Amino acid sequence: KDAFKAQEGVSLTYLPFIARAVVDAIREYPHVNASVGNDELIQHNYLNLGLAVDLNFEGLIVPVVQDADGKRLRALAREITDLANRARNKKLGADDISGGTFTITNAGGYGTLITRPIINQPQVGILSTDGIKPQPVAVPLADGSYAIAVHHVGNLCLSWDHRAFDGSYASAFLARIKEIIETRDWAAEVV
Repeated sequence: KDAFKAQEGVSLTYLPFIARAVVDAIREYPHVNASVGNDELIQHNYLNLGLAVDLNFEGLIVPVVQDADGKRLRALAREITDLANRARNKKLGADDISGGTFTITNAGGYGTLITRPIINQPQVGILSTDGIKPQPVAVPLADGSYAIAVHHVGNLCLSWDHRAFDGSYASAFLARIKEIIETRDWAAEVV
C-alpha cells in the first residue's frame, strides 16, 4: 500500500480491485451492462462505471469512470479517488456524472453486512460492496479435511432489473466477480 501511494499519489483500497473484477466479469456477462429504453433493452458495447459517492449524508451523486473497460487497476484507482474527491468538494462537471452503464455503491466503510441498493435507472444493475472484515472460514486441506483460518471476507450484493436478466444470470455474474477477486494475480497489476 505504501509503495502504491508513493507511486500513484492515492491510497489503494478494496474498491479498485472490485471495480476491476466487475469490468472483467461484465465482458462475460454483458446483459448486466445494459439500459432500458423506450420499450427496448439496450445492451452497451462499452462500460462506463458509475460509483455512488455519499455527500456527508446530504445526498448521493454517481460520478462515472468513462470507458472503464479499457482501464487496469492503477488507472481505476486513480480515477475513482479523483472522482470521489471532486464529488465531495462539489467540483464535478456534467460530463463527470453522465453516461453510466453500470454502478457500484460502496457501503463497506460503515461495516454493513448486506445492503440492497436501488438501481440507477435506466441502468439494469447495481453492485453493493459491504464491509470487509477478518472472519473465521473453513479452508480445504490437501487430505480433503478442513481447517479454520482467518481471512478477510466481504459480501457483494446485486440489485437488477428482471427485464434484462434473471437470478441465475445474476448469480453467475456475482460468482465470476468472486472468482476473479480470489484467483487473479493482482501483484501483476499493482507492481
